Amino acid sequence: MHVRPRRLRRTGPIREMVRESTLSVKDLIYPLFVKPGSGVRDPIPSLPGQYQFSTDSLVEEVRDIRSKGIPSVILFGLPDKKDPTGSRSYASDGVVQRAVSAIKENLPEIVVITDVCLCEYTDHGHCGIIKDGNVDNDATLEILAKQAVSHARAGADFVAPSDMMDGRVAAIRIDLDNNGFQEVGIISYAVKYASSFYGPFREAADCAPQFGDRAGYQMDPANAREAIKETILDMEEGADIIMVKPALPYLDIIRRVREESLLPVAAYNVSGEYAMIKAAHEKGWIDGTKVMLESLISIKRAGADLIMTYFAKEAADLLT
Repeated sequence: MHVRPRRLRRTGPIREMVRESTLSVKDLIYPLFVKPGSGVRDPIPSLPGQYQFSTDSLVEEVRDIRSKGIPSVILFGLPDKKDPTGSRSYASDGVVQRAVSAIKENLPEIVVITDVCLCEYTDHGHCGIIKDGNVDNDATLEILAKQAVSHARAGADFVAPSDMMDGRVAAIRIDLDNNGFQEVGIISYAVKYASSFYGPFREAADCAPQFGDRAGYQMDPANAREAIKETILDMEEGADIIMVKPALPYLDIIRRVREESLLPVAAYNVSGEYAMIKAAHEKGWIDGTKVMLESLISIKRAGADLIMTYFAKEAADLLT
């Protein structure tokens, strides 16, 4: 008897009927950058099709996002000024705080996630407080928790700490609960590698470190078991969703985290992944649309429930 797996590949409807992994617009989270000003929609050169928005322009962008069926956004802020401790990160009138309030006032059904980190707000560009030339883990926790509470107060549904400080999920959970925000969730960047795929983001968020690098607190790309350790720690500290970042170079890690965690798993299809596809498409070397969809389904196949991606709007147009 001949075994003929091709029977299940014969036509498009048959392939769809037996497809193991599916990609839905409901899986997508769209990253957005907000800055001071009015009527601002500044293009980001290294991220074609992406922009830095003022709050008023951002609301219109979110309105368009919602019309495409995308349920959620994550916000990154470019403050009006920076200082050594990132004090504008938790200001009640900060760019992210104002943007969250405006989105929730105009589009309350949108799930709003906020990045919790100091790199965009410090004049040195690191993700924490610098003492004696190094990032001081414990001194940073208090600032991160204040930032998270300020986002919750503005109306955020989830806060997403991306700093990779030890113990930050517990510190944030305690402060959220103590301030009456028990229902605000934490999407933890539990597994964030010291990756070279972040370059375009650092231009978009103006957050490149002014000295050294972030290898002292982000994970070594060579390590896999450490990802499980970080996942377990953040689950124990109270995370509601676990994030892996980047996505495509770490599909094996997404799979391992999926097998370890009973929580939803998110993956960040980061700026470098996006920019490479855009650049290769522009050169005529690949079909950018097909490669985009293949990349996104590979992230789902690896085990991610949610995907943060700059492709969200393009993908939504094809999925709805």
